[in-house]
Amino acid sequence: MLALLAPGQGAQVPGFLAPWLDLPGVADAVTWWSAVLDLDLARLGTSADADEIKDTSIAQPLLVGAGLAAASVLFPDGQPQFGIPGQPAGRLANTFDDVASNVGAVAGHSVGEITAAALAGVLSPESALVLVRERGRAMASAAAATPTGMTAILGGDAEAVLAKLTELGLTAANVNAAGQVVAAGALDQLAALAADPPEGARLRPLAVAGAFHTAHMAPAVERLRQLAAGLPTAEPGTLLLSNADGSVIQHGPEFVGRLVEQVAAPVRWDRCMTTLGELGVTAVIELPPAGTLVGLIRRALPDVETLALKTPDDLDAARDLIEKHRHAIEYSATPSWRLLVAPLAGIFEATEARIGDSLGAGAVIGKVVTRREAQEVVAAQGGVLVEWLVENGDPVSPGQPLARLHPDVSRPDLESA
Repeated sequence: MLALLAPGQGAQVPGFLAPWLDLPGVADAVTWWSAVLDLDLARLGTSADADEIKDTSIAQPLLVGAGLAAASVLFPDGQPQFGIPGQPAGRLANTFDDVASNVGAVAGHSVGEITAAALAGVLSPESALVLVRERGRAMASAAAATPTGMTAILGGDAEAVLAKLTELGLTAANVNAAGQVVAAGALDQLAALAADPPEGARLRPLAVAGAFHTAHMAPAVERLRQLAAGLPTAEPGTLLLSNADGSVIQHGPEFVGRLVEQVAAPVRWDRCMTTLGELGVTAVIELPPAGTLVGLIRRALPDVETLALKTPDDLDAARDLIEKHRHAIEYSATPSWRLLVAPLAGIFEATEARIGDSLGAGAVIGKVVTRREAQEVVAAQGGVLVEWLVENGDPVSPGQPLARLHPDVSRPDLESA
């Protein structure tokens, strides 16, 4: 089985989009997407310097646009192939159909989740670009409120590393793999970490504007929740993994909701790689600017073939890999089961719902309570409650699974679950 991966912020380098613009149709697509974004992607991806593309509000749209551009020419006929999900493709084939026919799973790291959502057909390219534009702006604004940053911790004992972060009040914002954790927090906290690092660990400050995937990003989450409420979505056409816990998400709105909450919650790329292994993935292709994720895959899943799609010169090798590992799975948008997850950190308070109860669409199974608010946990599509994964009164973290439901096809209101 083949998986397609999309990198996150920090992977961008000056000029990385330039060679892709020479392919037929790509410059036209980029021009249109630039209008959607109100950003000149062609200039930013060719002549802008490292400082300019480090800006969060620029880096994130640039990464998603580049990933979509490369994906649009990845499949055998080599022509830009983005269409509209569920609509006739006309003279252009539909990239979403190509992904569904050739790719067993898609996943993205942090902002790469938006690229992955578009590749899986959950979002149109335009919706993905508008969402990432607003995500980048909101996160940049949140980062400007307090001087914060991120530092990669390489090596060291895992428990000792996490204990040191807790001692200093830092967050493990990215758990990328065994021996690779990214700490995030205030600059004075990161300075204290640099002065007294965990034994056996090497530190590498990251070129990012703030403490992403921590509580410092809460204002950005609020903004994105407002947008997500009206965002058009569709069901994924292939297996789509979530950064929250590595699980496969089979409901478009649920994935977008997780994506929004992920802005202030840790990225568990280690769990995504575990899921890829459990799914039987035999090869991965990382979209540009590629390199980081395939490096992690090589260490975590050494038997998996990898390809970093850096320039168009790599397309022939990528297409050979697709042909070798393509896996047209029989995938249904109707899930065999669905997880309900915690929307934020707090204490879970369950309703009186019991195992075996058939819940209608929109049923509330409980709420997560913090000192400031209480947020309901809603079974948006309904189903039969088959398992509680937490107990009443348990502390929970954002994205933590709370309950498992099966579709109940005997109920008319659940036919589309």
